[in-house]
Amino acid sequence: MTAINDVTTLEIDGEIAVVTLNSPPVNALSAPVREGITNGVKAAIDNDAVKAIVLICEGKTFIAGADITEFGKAPKGPSLFDALQMIEFGTKPVVAAIHGTALGGGLEVALTCHYRVAVPSAKCGLPEVKLGLLPGAGGTQRLPRIVGPEKALDMVTSGSHVGAKQCLEMGLVDELAEEGKLREGAVAFAKKVVAEKRPLNKVRDLNDKVEAARGKPEIFENFRKANARKFRGFLAPEYNIQCIEAAVNLPFEEGIKVEQKLFRELVTGTQSAAQRHVFFAERQVWKLPDVPADTPIIPVKKVGIIGAGTMGGGIAMNFLNTGFPVTIVETKQDALDRGIATIRRNYENSAKKGRFSMEEVEKRMGLLTGSLDMNDLADCDLVIEAVFENMDIKKDVFGKLDKIVKQGAILATNTSALNIDEIATAVKRPEAVIGLHFFSPANVMRLLEVVRADKTSNDVIATSMQIAKKIGKIAALVGVCPGFVGNRILAQRQREAQKLIMEGAMPWDVDRVLYDFGLPMGPFAMSDLAGLDIGWSKEKSKGETLRDRLCEMDRRGQKTGAGYYDYDENRNAKPSPVVEKMILDYAAEKGINRRTISDDEILERCIYPMINEGAKILEEGKAIRSSDIDIVWINGYGFPVYRGGPMFYGDTVGADKVLAKMKEFQAKMGDDFKPAALLEKIVAEGKKFGDY
Repeated sequence: MTAINDVTTLEIDGEIAVVTLNSPPVNALSAPVREGITNGVKAAIDNDAVKAIVLICEGKTFIAGADITEFGKAPKGPSLFDALQMIEFGTKPVVAAIHGTALGGGLEVALTCHYRVAVPSAKCGLPEVKLGLLPGAGGTQRLPRIVGPEKALDMVTSGSHVGAKQCLEMGLVDELAEEGKLREGAVAFAKKVVAEKRPLNKVRDLNDKVEAARGKPEIFENFRKANARKFRGFLAPEYNIQCIEAAVNLPFEEGIKVEQKLFRELVTGTQSAAQRHVFFAERQVWKLPDVPADTPIIPVKKVGIIGAGTMGGGIAMNFLNTGFPVTIVETKQDALDRGIATIRRNYENSAKKGRFSMEEVEKRMGLLTGSLDMNDLADCDLVIEAVFENMDIKKDVFGKLDKIVKQGAILATNTSALNIDEIATAVKRPEAVIGLHFFSPANVMRLLEVVRADKTSNDVIATSMQIAKKIGKIAALVGVCPGFVGNRILAQRQREAQKLIMEGAMPWDVDRVLYDFGLPMGPFAMSDLAGLDIGWSKEKSKGETLRDRLCEMDRRGQKTGAGYYDYDENRNAKPSPVVEKMILDYAAEKGINRRTISDDEILERCIYPMINEGAKILEEGKAIRSSDIDIVWINGYGFPVYRGGPMFYGDTVGADKVLAKMKEFQAKMGDDFKPAALLEKIVAEGKKFGDY
């Protein structure tokens, strides 16, 4: 065995050279790995005794992609193209031996090899699109030549992993080796290549599948149409499609030039920078600087939930999905029956769609116990309260729980805005109280705000974060303040949206601007979807707000066929002349002189106060990092990933520009726009939100 460098060895096995990469944790294509491939393959080619080469990796995976820590830095050592050329234009066949995952640049390496062998558990994919990129080392040109443009389109625009058996069927892999015996299988295959004098198959030279698609632009047109909603706002999927089109319509070398040009545009653009920011932010969010890594974890084997309504039922499903026994408590039998029936119906609908079997439905439902007696929660390790958003009711519930639930259990509230420090005064163990703010629908939305109160213990915090991970959530640890992080920032946008429609815009103008910005829907469409009557009371209504008046007219949103918008039988929205007149009349009553409001003003007034509020949250220590705020807004409110979250977007615009606009708005419209001290500081010191 010869050491090529610190991460690469070369071993001669009869006529077969085995080049082994070992660069934990995922054999990413760092400078040493690229050097190892280049020099290892060259050494094998230069050895007259060698007839074929196997490229294999130690550890849990084949090459799992580029080393993204190198992005934006000066290149070192051989380029990836150097390594690929050494393989592809070498004079001896190279067999890629794949286990774990061959992703991104890893699959591009495998595609330049002349043959590919994989174990059945292996997966291949080109996930660059998820970082706002495209495969930049020939992946978009080679892949359609071996699997066909249709399958290539799916792979490059979804970034999904394809199992080895499917790879074999589509021609991406030549043979499956026995699980756990990859090296033996790959060496045996290489010997067969030599014995049968098989040619040096270069994927770049395969043309049958791309030629069959030539002159059929409808392949691409139909694909774009079918995915228009999913790709909305993102550049990378479209650029990936254009590369596959180039592979079909141009010679390989010309296609490579297209790929390179579009790759450079993406890698230097703001969208990819934003998506890479989110990638790292999702990993940072779990790091808690003031909760030691060795903090004891409380064993959670059984979960209790109080309230079987929409939230309670959705929360229960998260735990049932992952095998936790759940006891759900209601005050009345009909409410309990309704809640359990909804959970069952949701599971049965999923089974009908083929997501899992009916046996799985029964397995999950078998973990659920309904009760009208809170005493049945006595042996739970975690109890989550999901009752009406009223402080007195919540304190009453916690006071009762304190007397029932065993010592050492976690007492959690799902409140979206109430003061958890005050809730904790209802118990004699405030260290056990924490906020677990699920977002609706709780069984679908990824975000969980974990809200620590003043007296919440570290072990309760650490356990809550671990539980969040177990049930498939992304959790952000935040502090107690009105609305916590997400809703506190949302309040800024909602206030300005309401002011804007009084001053001159219409609801559909505001919604259009924010939808075009990349949000899933604007604030008024969102209100119509949720229901304008949430928290509204007919008895207490005085017609003082536009919402009051809409509800009094029974315009309560989509469910009544009218809200801010008019809806047809299919719930398609159209601007409402009734609402337009109401707004004009209301503004006149209030003595507001309406004016023309530009799209730029709508965007700046809705988004910049959100950024400013994020700065205040950081000042107050209610979020650990600015990137945590981004994670909350991307996963809880649909802030576009390609803008990186409100704080990253603030850096994209420039904190100086945000500050200047806030000061301008403050001078014209008052202290709702008063800049945060941290925003002033960031600009004065030439820093970014990302520095905090």
